[in-house]
Amino acid sequence: MNFLKKVLGNSPIQELVSIPSGQLFLARSQNSLKGYSECIYKDAAASIRRTATEYHYQLVVQRAYEEGEEQLEDEDEDVQDEWTYLIDESLHFRITYRDDQAVLAWRDLSGDSGDLLEFVCDASTSDSLLKTFGQIAVQCQYERKYKEPWTRASDEELLQFVFNDEETPVPPTTPPASPPRRSPASPAAEAEAPAPSTPKRGVSMAPPKTASERPTITGDVLGEFDAELHLYDAATGVFMLQDSLVKLTIVGAGSWKYKLYVDGSESYWLTLDVAPELNPVFNFEHTSFIFNYFSDDGGAYSWLLRFGAVDVFESFQQALMCALWESLNHMHWTKSQESEREFVIEAFTDMSIDEREREEDDEDEDDFEDAEENISRRSEVYDEAEDQDSYDGRFTGDGKNSQLAVGYKHDRSFVVRGNKIGVFKHTPSNQLEFATTIENVATPGGKSFAPKKVMLHAEDSSMILQNAADPHSLYRMDLEYGKVVDEWKVHDDVAVEAFTPSKKFSQMTGEQTFVGMSRDGLFRVDPRLSGKKLVDAEYKQYATKNDFSAVATTEAGYLAVASNKGDIRLYDRLGIRAKTQIPALGEPILAVDVSADGKWILATCKTYLLLIDASIKEGKFAGKLGFERGFGADSKPRPRRLQLSPEHVAQMQSETRTPLAFTQGHFNTGVNASETTIVSSSGPYIITWNLKHLLRGDKVPYVIKRYSDNITADNFKFGSDRNVIVALPDDVGMVNKKSFRKPTRESIATPVRQLRSRTSIVNSPF
Repeated sequence: MNFLKKVLGNSPIQELVSIPSGQLFLARSQNSLKGYSECIYKDAAASIRRTATEYHYQLVVQRAYEEGEEQLEDEDEDVQDEWTYLIDESLHFRITYRDDQAVLAWRDLSGDSGDLLEFVCDASTSDSLLKTFGQIAVQCQYERKYKEPWTRASDEELLQFVFNDEETPVPPTTPPASPPRRSPASPAAEAEAPAPSTPKRGVSMAPPKTASERPTITGDVLGEFDAELHLYDAATGVFMLQDSLVKLTIVGAGSWKYKLYVDGSESYWLTLDVAPELNPVFNFEHTSFIFNYFSDDGGAYSWLLRFGAVDVFESFQQALMCALWESLNHMHWTKSQESEREFVIEAFTDMSIDEREREEDDEDEDDFEDAEENISRRSEVYDEAEDQDSYDGRFTGDGKNSQLAVGYKHDRSFVVRGNKIGVFKHTPSNQLEFATTIENVATPGGKSFAPKKVMLHAEDSSMILQNAADPHSLYRMDLEYGKVVDEWKVHDDVAVEAFTPSKKFSQMTGEQTFVGMSRDGLFRVDPRLSGKKLVDAEYKQYATKNDFSAVATTEAGYLAVASNKGDIRLYDRLGIRAKTQIPALGEPILAVDVSADGKWILATCKTYLLLIDASIKEGKFAGKLGFERGFGADSKPRPRRLQLSPEHVAQMQSETRTPLAFTQGHFNTGVNASETTIVSSSGPYIITWNLKHLLRGDKVPYVIKRYSDNITADNFKFGSDRNVIVALPDDVGMVNKKSFRKPTRESIATPVRQLRSRTSIVNSPF
């Protein structure tokens, strides 16, 4: 079995082996309501390719066109030229024979149980080619599973990836007259359902500890509970029962630290620190709690605890949230106000919406369906020639891309890279085109610096910069000349922590003033003042140490100010006390955004985003915003955590060894445009949430796209909820939201190696 080694060698070519001619069928199970066999391509080629990720390979079926047919099909965006599948043992890939014809068969993991994909090889396909194809498929599966070259495997180890034709027979094939006009769903197994599988003992991904390794439990016990223990199996996409009865003990370990012990009758299972990294999810429909566990060797696992009664489940939730909140806030749970405790509990519970809101949401099912229905099986991996074509040799320099500023008034984006700024045009076809590089950003005195924060200003004619070495000053760059022309001393004793436009769309006007924030104060900056630029009449320094971390404004100029303590204050203007203080969940808030009308607040924490409805629903001030009036006891804010499901987090961590760490979350934005979508990223994954699907309680209201490098910054193009500008360490580009995919094993595992020119990506180490 030296075929893979011979084919790979040192060649950059991705294709390992190919069968040049055949037909692709989707064979429905007889158990399916759609019991038939559908011809997908009547003329196609099948191949195995390697991807940019080591030990990951794809099975690719490409449609072959007759002369002139391709041009006719170009106008139909729903026609797919190829289907791709991550080669994994869960496919049960095998080669069988039917009526003396060779058939490549594998499971359609996104279809009904028993559905198959079948590539019927042309009669001219040689036996030696089929043997080579099968052997390489086996070797690829071994490397995917064990993350090592197949040459280290024994024959017995390779045999585990040889599958027989054991699937349920399928109905006869009835090819349609023409290829289907649809975008096939992702072939990888869905990982949505938190519902446990039918109880049965599965193979544990993390061997349980023996009874002799049970720890001695000491400390104050917050609660003891009984539950079932399940472990998520990525190969099948379900939670497998590991132990039908485990004892859960939540214990205070001192210094505001808590532990969760999971002990079975025969085996001891887990000891967990109660911390945000658990990524906790409480599912009341199934009385279950899902969480992540990360082992010392970098392994990531998704576990599920299922409780036998609702009251036991609720008691467990109260005890665990008490432990988590105290560990983050370093104060006793009982000392917080009851409304604050309710806020914390509700943040971990599905948000319900009233029927009026549901009806409005159901009227407009637009882009999210577009993103799902147009999910393509097209490979996201490109050859070396395409990568080279996207590179522009004019972009040179040290450092990595760090910040992104998207223009409001003009179609420009700006990317900070060390002491340089790259300028990119937005083309009419929603692509990015390199315009120029602003070299050597420096103070008016000629001292070079790398901007720490940037903000477009005054109809995008200027950019305000901050130098980390001087937190008391800001600088104005004239973008027409590409040069810093002004230094603004804000105040000798006030360090600028953050700054934002006076109103949501002030950047589109000639407005000169803007809002500044220190750790414990808010103020207005007016560059037209002589001397210090801080406006004394609009400066409010708070006596308590609020530890402010981020600020954002609405279209009316209302302010949302977040802190490292995790709370959010809402103001209708500068210089006064907050109208509303939204309680803290405990984690620092890294960034904040608000919808133009002020209804929605979006706070970014390290492991999740927090979406808060700021409208007052009941009482005397019903219909007002928390910016204008304080919330009454009967009309508290409505929070929702935007987090990735624990099983998806486990898969991401296993693939990349990169912990969750979200970049700033953004709403799409535009004048007279509604906020419909949220974007953020973590590691190499960019994620968008559909607001309507999120509010109506969809289990997985987000789609993702993976790159080979970690994403440094991202934001929507102004006026669009479909086009996202993405900055990687060495690239920047614009991608359409339709290229995002549902989170599946394939979409999580398979990266785009580079941003490419055909999706408006420019490789730009300028």
